[in-house]
Amino acid sequence: MHRILAAALGLLGLFVFSVSAQVQVPKPAQSQAVATFAGGCFWCVEADFDKVDGVLSTTSGFMGGKTANPTYKQVTAGGTGHLEVVQIVYDPERVSYEKLLDVYWRSIDPYDPIGQFCDKGDSYISAIFVHDEEQKKLAEASLKKLKEMVRNAQPVVTTIRAAGTFTPAEEYHQDYYQKNPVQYRFYRYGCGRDARLEQLWGKSKTQ
Repeated sequence: MHRILAAALGLLGLFVFSVSAQVQVPKPAQSQAVATFAGGCFWCVEADFDKVDGVLSTTSGFMGGKTANPTYKQVTAGGTGHLEVVQIVYDPERVSYEKLLDVYWRSIDPYDPIGQFCDKGDSYISAIFVHDEEQKKLAEASLKKLKEMVRNAQPVVTTIRAAGTFTPAEEYHQDYYQKNPVQYRFYRYGCGRDARLEQLWGKSKTQ
């Protein structure tokens, strides 16, 4: 869906790429922490977490594969092993990791084994990348709670993985929903993301 949208907007002269721009990843201060989530389209995950009080920055990028410094084109073509992720810097005094997990579950479809919403393929599957043992413990407890809530229903397929090297996506992907609000809303609606989320979790106050 990303590629189709990009092609369509490119033909209209509305979609400007600057793939050579170097993206600076925010480095957390000593009092801050990092969380990383894969939930399909990183434009949407970034937009959802930017609404959370205590989230200081969000950066779209890639994690989980073996290809060094992958580009968006390489990842979406397949074979790199990377997932689209959003790396979050947050203030633990204002928002807990447990709260971020709660936001994450209600921003994705944890039952889809082949992608998220209209985006299908290995790079769009859901996963929680944990940065330390405490995050791993909390993520496992959160996953267990979710599975108990939906016992005997469709299995939860979201995985928990150890965080690896994070590679930021190209500059035009960063804050896409702010830079290109009309195109973003068109994409999100066309992908059926919010319709499926409402079906799963009920009406969101942030939609």
